[in-house]
Amino acid sequence: MSFYSEKELKEIGFKSFGKEVLISRKISIYGAENMSIGDNVRIDDFCILSGEINIGSHIHIAAGNYIFAGSTGVELKDFVGLSSRCSIYATSDDYTGRALIGPIIPEKYRRVQSRKVILEKYTVLGSGTTLLPGSYLEEGVAVGANSLVYKRLKEWSIYSGSPVTKVRDRKKELLEKAKVFELEYQERKKP
Repeated sequence: MSFYSEKELKEIGFKSFGKEVLISRKISIYGAENMSIGDNVRIDDFCILSGEINIGSHIHIAAGNYIFAGSTGVELKDFVGLSSRCSIYATSDDYTGRALIGPIIPEKYRRVQSRKVILEKYTVLGSGTTLLPGSYLEEGVAVGANSLVYKRLKEWSIYSGSPVTKVRDRKKELLEKAKVFELEYQERKKP
């Protein structure tokens, strides 16, 4: 896998990006000036990033993810993980038949819904998961593979299905590991 150099990342024109950022040369970026990226982030091959996106620190976005944020925005807080082939939409056409769909149709014939999507700290999406406009994953939520999310998911819970339903509570043992990791990470960054 080939990643952009720090110099190349600056040339892309992100709003901001931190240290230890690895972004594959095989992704598509639309509106980099509206994107912020924290420290220790890796974005793998064949991803599409579009619109107002804020990516925290210690995040992995696996291959084949699509984030369509529009001007409404998508926010990934620290320690978020996206398995391969996830799709996140902060904006979407209305598929109920009340309007025409697609960017080739003038706005007056469309009904586009836009609502911010937020993934709080320690959330994880299983492969093939889709998040629709307004999805809000509270801290520590885990979503199983091939799930469909369109609402608020309660903290420290595991969800699965299409549409998602709660499966069980999620353990919080990772919080202690995160504290130790953060201390070690900060030590390692010192000159």
